[in-house]
Amino acid sequence: MNQITLNFAASSVLALLAACSPMSTDSSSEPSSSPPIAWSGQTEIAVFGSGCFWCTEAVYEHVPGVKKVISGYTGGHVPNPNYKEVCEGTTGHAEATRIEFDPAVVSYAKLLEIFFESHDPTTLNRQGADEGTQYRSAIFYASDAQKQTAEAVKQAAQKDFDDPIVTEITSLGAFYEAEDYHQDYFKNNPNAGYCSFVIKPKMKKLQQKGTIAPQRTVQ
Repeated sequence: MNQITLNFAASSVLALLAACSPMSTDSSSEPSSSPPIAWSGQTEIAVFGSGCFWCTEAVYEHVPGVKKVISGYTGGHVPNPNYKEVCEGTTGHAEATRIEFDPAVVSYAKLLEIFFESHDPTTLNRQGADEGTQYRSAIFYASDAQKQTAEAVKQAAQKDFDDPIVTEITSLGAFYEAEDYHQDYFKNNPNAGYCSFVIKPKMKKLQQKGTIAPQRTVQ
């Protein structure tokens, strides 16, 4: 099955507590060098929600062709929400990542394939120990072309899962950037509880499969 499964037996409580509280900054981080990329100069935007944005951000920062990844909130009804409000699950917003990418290097369809491979799209409003509508699986499309591609890739991905995919495909509305300490969270806090128990194992599996690069490609 093309699905990342994490063992929360020894770490679920720690991970859940870490998910809604800031961690101290750790200056140590993985190497960030990467082979040079021939950029086309044209970029597009993709916005995905696949659980905690710390994890989603880390995954896409290791995808060649991605130029920038921003953690934030979208899909809700409250303007300018903060992290505490979103964690309470009353804003309607999902934790999401805004991905700027060069379509000449990596396609939107490829980003979607990584999306379905890097989280469990069959669990409604939950990823591992993270529960609530803010952690829902969602694709926020910015154009009709993105919508059509998302629907096609979602249908194709179903064969890799025993349970029905519940990923929401919806039009992108306002995207609100998350607080500064959420940006580059895994890079800045590699030894924080959530990073150690949740993000690192997922990244290792994706890197071993060749789904993402072994080093950060976003500088």
